[in-house]
Amino acid sequence: MRWFQRGLFPESLPMSSCVLSTQLPFPKRSGKVRDVYDLGDRLLIVSTDRISAFDYILPNGIPDKGKVLTKMSCFWFAHLPVPNHLLSHELPAEVRDLPEAESLEGRVMVVKKATVVPFECVIRGYLEGSGWAEYKQNQAVCGVSLPSGLVQCSQLPEPIFTPATKAESGHDENVTFEYMAAQVGAEVASQLRDLSLAVYRKGAEIAAQKGVIIADTKLEWGWHNEQLILVDEVLTPDSSRFWPSDRYQPGRSQPSLDKQFVREWLMQCGWDRNSPPPPLPQEIVEKTSQKYKDVLKQLAGVSV
Repeated sequence: MRWFQRGLFPESLPMSSCVLSTQLPFPKRSGKVRDVYDLGDRLLIVSTDRISAFDYILPNGIPDKGKVLTKMSCFWFAHLPVPNHLLSHELPAEVRDLPEAESLEGRVMVVKKATVVPFECVIRGYLEGSGWAEYKQNQAVCGVSLPSGLVQCSQLPEPIFTPATKAESGHDENVTFEYMAAQVGAEVASQLRDLSLAVYRKGAEIAAQKGVIIADTKLEWGWHNEQLILVDEVLTPDSSRFWPSDRYQPGRSQPSLDKQFVREWLMQCGWDRNSPPPPLPQEIVEKTSQKYKDVLKQLAGVSV
């Protein structure tokens, strides 16, 4: 393949500073980034340094990425006007004396158990990504009609709610609000929309004060004691598009403070997106790690 023939990659890259997997003595399930352990009455979420793109987990991780995601989510959980699943970001008693405890510091959340809603709740405040592609075809995004004359990365008149299916494998699929309402009920769909918009608006307001545009984000919700609560991560550089507001210019792609930096490299390296992905060059790894740390410092005022 072309990315290999260019000779861009060493045969191996240093992994010692990354936590790519965890093995704790509790029932476990793993996502693309997180390992989730069942502690009985609650869950332990461990954010690893794995990074995914285009539905693949990449071979090498991003140092300290899991710590950034954890600190960022904890910051937002404390500042958002909705109930959430976070109980603690400290190591629980069951884990403190395990040999792995040191490697888990700063990357865990103890959370309430919830029955997760089977839809990604996506809020778009700006026109980019799949939304921009769809707008160019039919002047709408997920069934939401938009004004004519918008350009790439235009700010929308109002943030819009554009749900997506949660695929177990392959791509999530954008759907209309009406489709989601038919699956979960009109009342629940309206709750999900209103709660998600509240999260986005509050997050965008706080970020704007700190020089960051939140262009869009995806949220997950779950049922706990018959109440919808915010689960998983929230407003992180994995789940959101972050742009520096002082460099914002509609009509083109924006400089990113998020995972888009990795996606763009993958799109340019010659990978066919249908085979195992190539490792990231060390320069891309280091720049991505720094971007994540920079936006954490800028938004939450903390470091890892």
